[in-house]
Amino acid sequence: MHPLIELEDRYCAHNYHPLPVVLVRGEGPYVWDDQGRRYVDMMSAYSAVSHGHAHPRIVAALIEQARNLNIVSRAFHSDRLGAFLELACTLTGQDMALPMNTGAEAVETALKAVRKWAWKTKGVPDGQAEIIACEGNFHGRTIAVCGLSTESQYREGFGPFPPGLRTVPYGDAAALEAAITPHTAAFLVEPIQGEGGIVIPPAGYLSACAEICRRHNVMLIADEIQTGLGRTGKLLACEHEGVKPDGLVLGKALGGGILPVSMFLARRDLMAVFSPGDHGSTFGGNPLAAAVGLEALRVLQDEDLVAQSAAKGAWLLGELRQLDSPMLREARGRGLFIGLDIDPAHARARSIVERLMSRGLLSKETHETVVRLAPPLGIPQALLEWSLEQIREVFAEMDAEAGATASA
Repeated sequence: MHPLIELEDRYCAHNYHPLPVVLVRGEGPYVWDDQGRRYVDMMSAYSAVSHGHAHPRIVAALIEQARNLNIVSRAFHSDRLGAFLELACTLTGQDMALPMNTGAEAVETALKAVRKWAWKTKGVPDGQAEIIACEGNFHGRTIAVCGLSTESQYREGFGPFPPGLRTVPYGDAAALEAAITPHTAAFLVEPIQGEGGIVIPPAGYLSACAEICRRHNVMLIADEIQTGLGRTGKLLACEHEGVKPDGLVLGKALGGGILPVSMFLARRDLMAVFSPGDHGSTFGGNPLAAAVGLEALRVLQDEDLVAQSAAKGAWLLGELRQLDSPMLREARGRGLFIGLDIDPAHARARSIVERLMSRGLLSKETHETVVRLAPPLGIPQALLEWSLEQIREVFAEMDAEAGATASA
């Protein structure tokens, strides 16, 4: 075993199953290992590196701010936070934002906001508000969010979970409406399920859910931690159906691939439920994070990364759908958010990503059946073409080996 992998294995909790590569440097769509080998990053840290590694403008913003002021907590105002939140709200069409650090923290903030809104505004008795989410969801790893999960591994041994958490089938608007009660505060949904395997709901699903939520006075909260900020070829994945949610959760790419930065954005009456002391974060909205997040949003605009994602993703998905292999059940996605659904009767997704790694392409499997492809949004077209060729060759190679085994 590699000595650095062995050291990590000895002292780090075994809550991940990384590929056996030790990365030491990144630039744009590339990363390098400790042996000097270069790889194309087709993972982007689960969409956190949508701008590419070490983007020079974002790094410059980090360095400049780090020389001046970093952490003061929200006990004081800073000269960086207002401009950051203003641009985030302007781009997304939301009224106000509450800055946090990680996506899970921002989801928890949303849950607290809608529960308090249900009590203060909707008239739901305190302690009886209900949250509805979807089967197959992934909204983080906190106790409350695990209580909303339908993945057994995310739940086993971590209970008891808070009450008032319900799930309905993803893609079924009628099931959502049937589950709503007078105590329902919100419907929390991913416009496209990322960790679920790049699962896209039927056309019209999100808009139907928005109409149902409006009719029943239920807050529609969109978790766009992975899908937001251009990943699916729109600024927000909700825009594919013209939906403006009541609340929005952003993270990952908001930190420009440099820092953990997240926020909950919402309409003014929902955010107004918070009073000083209700909620907070020592690091949330710190000047360093605000400077980095502001520059990340500006780069997103200046480099037209949303349009790049739409065009390149449409091309790549079209090519992948032409792959003829018994291993591949489906290629699906939007923008540069693509999943290759692997038939477990023919191959393991892990085996495919390991072979791709040996060719200099880094990806990752999810749920053992999907190979995820989500490169930085500005990846050059030529590099996408090279990546496609590696994928084709790995599928052809494994198909040939399977054929030889079957005929032996």
